Amino acid sequence: MFISSHFDGGSIEVLECQSAPDIFLKLRSDTNCDFMQWFYFRLAGARDRDCRLQFLNASSATYPLGFQNYRAVASYDGQNWFRVNTTYNGQVMAIHHKPLHDSIFFAYFAPFSLERHLHLIGQAQKFSHVRHEVLGQTVQGRDIDLLIVGDEDRAAMRIWVIARQHPGETMAEWFMQGMIERLTDLSDSVSKSLLQPAVFYMVPNMNPDGAFHGNLRANFAGKNLNREWLEPNMDNSPEVFLVRQKMMSTGVDLFLDIHGDEGLPYCFFAGSEGTPGYSQRICELESEFSYHLEKICPDFQTTEGYEKSKPGEGNLSMATNWVAEHFGCLSLTLEMPFKDNLNLPDSVNGWSPQRSIKLGQAMLQPIAMTLGKLR
Repeated sequence: MFISSHFDGGSIEVLECQSAPDIFLKLRSDTNCDFMQWFYFRLAGARDRDCRLQFLNASSATYPLGFQNYRAVASYDGQNWFRVNTTYNGQVMAIHHKPLHDSIFFAYFAPFSLERHLHLIGQAQKFSHVRHEVLGQTVQGRDIDLLIVGDEDRAAMRIWVIARQHPGETMAEWFMQGMIERLTDLSDSVSKSLLQPAVFYMVPNMNPDGAFHGNLRANFAGKNLNREWLEPNMDNSPEVFLVRQKMMSTGVDLFLDIHGDEGLPYCFFAGSEGTPGYSQRICELESEFSYHLEKICPDFQTTEGYEKSKPGEGNLSMATNWVAEHFGCLSLTLEMPFKDNLNLPDSVNGWSPQRSIKLGQAMLQPIAMTLGKLR
């Protein structure tokens, strides 16, 4: 038996992998920093063997509580992912599985490769109402891709959607795939009606370097991009600097920042209530937007979520808060679970790429319902 992770998004440290059942592993830290949670690797030569893959440093992960009631994902072909039996005793996380085939992938969540990302960009740009721009390059020189969906000259409303500031939160790009696919379907009446008054600026992957290196939260320079929005720079956080620069040239009427949460098994929004400019109008818009999404998508809920920031105590280095304060607009962070959605549990797949895609498609409904009130 052997384990490999030398591929796009791969990450693990192998301590011992010689004979079943016990395989001993360690989570690997993000590049140039201490964040640690993501894993993605292939186990070969274990067909029909009972395997117990033990992550010995799980309790030292960035979010160890994220492993409680968690099940890892697995795939034989890298395309179709399913949940496998996983335990966590407060110290060691262990995956218990008997592979049916000679090789099998395990991951923290279904990966979204850079190859898949490039395919998503390539497919979208084929449509006449879509333009593609490269805003610039990351720390390591990878492209920062922007899709502009709609007519910039005619549209009055500017909608920005970004994803994967934290590269290990791959459900965010699956969500973007769903939203982009629906926006490019002009037989869809919601998409067609939205693209009359609005144009969408979409960054499906804010952190290509971190994604390639198998990081959970950081770019190659070791920076958490979602703490760089107040003072980004081209040396350590060009990803934020360049996206923010483009935003200031276009304006923003609605901003959505798409994420995943390690611990909470729900889909929910976090708003901008802690910013100095937060107003009753924005509060009402947040409530209305959330209400419409909850009504049309049972995967979303408004009961569970983060504790709200106190007035004036919002962290302006975070994207949602900085955008809300700078543009005076509705600005929301969407969180999806790494685990399952406890409101609608799925014993086979848990929260999955397919459900992330569906949520991305559904998000167009509340945008359409609130568009006339954004300004």
